[in-house]
Amino acid sequence: MDASPERLLIRRAALLVTVDPELGHGPLGTLEHADVLIDQGVIVGVGHDLEATGATVVDVSGRIVMPGFVDTHDHLWQSLIRGCRTDGNVLEWLNDCVFSVAGAGLSEDEVRAGVRLSTLGLVHTGVTTVLDWSHSFTPAFVRGNLAALAESGLRHVYGYYGNERPETLEDISRVASLVGPQGLVGLHVCSHPDITQVAALRGLAEVAAGLGARFGVHLLEAAAQREDRPVEALVKAGAMGPSLVADHAVHLDDDEIAALGEADAAVTHNPLSNMRLASGIAPVPKLREAGVRLGLGLDGGTNDVPDAFATMRAAVGLQRARSLDPQIYPGTADAIRLATMGGAEVLGLAETIGSLTPGKQADLIVLDPAWLGFAPRWDWPGQLVFSAQPQMVESVYVGGRALMRGGRLLGVDAAEVTAAATAASVTLQRRIGRTPA
Repeated sequence: MDASPERLLIRRAALLVTVDPELGHGPLGTLEHADVLIDQGVIVGVGHDLEATGATVVDVSGRIVMPGFVDTHDHLWQSLIRGCRTDGNVLEWLNDCVFSVAGAGLSEDEVRAGVRLSTLGLVHTGVTTVLDWSHSFTPAFVRGNLAALAESGLRHVYGYYGNERPETLEDISRVASLVGPQGLVGLHVCSHPDITQVAALRGLAEVAAGLGARFGVHLLEAAAQREDRPVEALVKAGAMGPSLVADHAVHLDDDEIAALGEADAAVTHNPLSNMRLASGIAPVPKLREAGVRLGLGLDGGTNDVPDAFATMRAAVGLQRARSLDPQIYPGTADAIRLATMGGAEVLGLAETIGSLTPGKQADLIVLDPAWLGFAPRWDWPGQLVFSAQPQMVESVYVGGRALMRGGRLLGVDAAEVTAAATAASVTLQRRIGRTPA
């Protein structure tokens, strides 16, 4: 990756999508032929013909510039099991692909290789911030996971899955102490809520509160999980509140949706993962009506390919297919907001990222609309949802520092990273008695 210049001027974007209605036109705050001025990694100006004295100038004429995507739910180590059990539901996939591999053990280097591959894929699709809901199987797993995240240059939040290991609390506290350096901007303490584990759930929620961390849970991804009465468990554990981030939230009833809204909780919608695992369609319009904060997640190995554009497209398309209503939430502008500012709100980073607002970090992406599958111009914001592909992502900046320019990753040998992850995956498959197909 490049060193961040002190001052950087992104000049004359054909369309600047600020996702700040106060800065431009419509709900996405769009501007034409506009500039973004960055100083010390922070946006200090947005507008036309900004003064470039002392700045490195990047001419983006003809391009689209927008905030980087915020991936609010992912499991980055799972690139190592990409393609596993493509014909199973979520519980079958977990048993065959996650728990079997975890039981066989993963080394620090193997985890590091898998996470590193995933982070490069995220950069290619324009993601600049990720919540990595790590399974944190062992201390070595955590070390490899964090090392790869630090190397990536991405802004990241680490989700530590709490369990009964004696070293868990020590590890969580250690990770919390790292927030700030090397792109780590937050910590989530994570769990799977179950009515039979209320005491453990309460303990983890208290740990999260004590550290000022958010509490992340997988919630009703599969219909069979209603037997676990997870929402009731969260209520009894005292975990329903603004710090709660619930992932998937597919099989909620109306009372549970209302309870999440009353608690000012957040939900991460993972449409591609839910489709792949036949989990169902999350009640996104009802969640929004209840006042639940919403973001979009790519969700690790079950998404098969890191693609923020396809995630937006599925978020819109699933609700239209179920409702037969083309006006239902989310629309195209809503989807773009969910993937940027909405994600920032879910992660508690709305004052820092999510829009191209002066005072925020300069996390932005440059897209080439001349790509054959996107041109010509009719309605570029709408096309960003229905026509755009990762191939259009030309440059990616995090805090004003380029991770990708001209479609080329900077400061990393992608072939070397791919080879390391492939070797790790082959080793894992042999360890569980499987031959790669």
